[in-house]
Amino acid sequence: MKRIVGLFGYPIGHSISPVFQNAAFRKLALDFIYLPFSVRPEDLKKAVEGIRVLNMVGVNITIPHKEKVLPHLDKISSEVKEIGAVNTVFNQKRKLIGYNTDVHGFLSSLQEDLGFDPEGKSVFLLGAGGVAYAITYSLIKKKAKKIAVVNKPRHMAESLIKHFKKIAKECEFELIDFDQRNNRRLIKDADILINATSVGMSPGDPSLIKAGLLYPGLLVFDVIYNRETALLKLARRRGLRALGGLNMLIHQGAVSFEIWTGKRAPLETMKKAAETALKQ
Repeated sequence: MKRIVGLFGYPIGHSISPVFQNAAFRKLALDFIYLPFSVRPEDLKKAVEGIRVLNMVGVNITIPHKEKVLPHLDKISSEVKEIGAVNTVFNQKRKLIGYNTDVHGFLSSLQEDLGFDPEGKSVFLLGAGGVAYAITYSLIKKKAKKIAVVNKPRHMAESLIKHFKKIAKECEFELIDFDQRNNRRLIKDADILINATSVGMSPGDPSLIKAGLLYPGLLVFDVIYNRETALLKLARRRGLRALGGLNMLIHQGAVSFEIWTGKRAPLETMKKAAETALKQ
């Protein structure tokens, strides 16, 4: 009988995680299957209990559940305690353990694809949801000098900054009003601009940043992976080094795979399957 892992989110139609995770299971001849589950916010508690009831191995957690799932778990990793968001759940003898593999995914992609070291650098961060929490934690641990945070609604950015000021003694934070996101001075001060919002996921989504503010030397990272976003297009037209979120997705998924199976993830197989799925 196949062992079940999956994805809890809402919506989830865009996700390619089932494609590359199932390709990895086939590569290693593991009797696993990865299934997507559309879980409405009001049904999250029941869905999490279903992991135990159905004896699932575990799940990935995506928007909008990364923070809301915490009260329904039995145990969380040390990183999750500091981040406050979960993206991977492992069912260990009916005890549900929460992990955050987005940290590894983000840092691996940042280093592998952009050769960027956050130490001593300034960051302009769009977003204050679950993935923004993981990214902020990653930047703090790598000794970023400053993080300017923009989000709509504003109170979410305020909460993110308040949360991380407790553990970030040497990192400066700046709260930016959403209507000030195109402030030339603020972006000029940044070494890297990161979009950690869902803007760009749907066709026709605009860039949150004006093209004229993408100055030479600025790095651009967009967590959206299912298309080339308007932000990435603008950055590349201006000759900037710009990166989408595909490799972050693959790297975080590889760590989830290893948590569930105890096996080394076949990273190249996962990458090829994901790239093929996006082309199709």
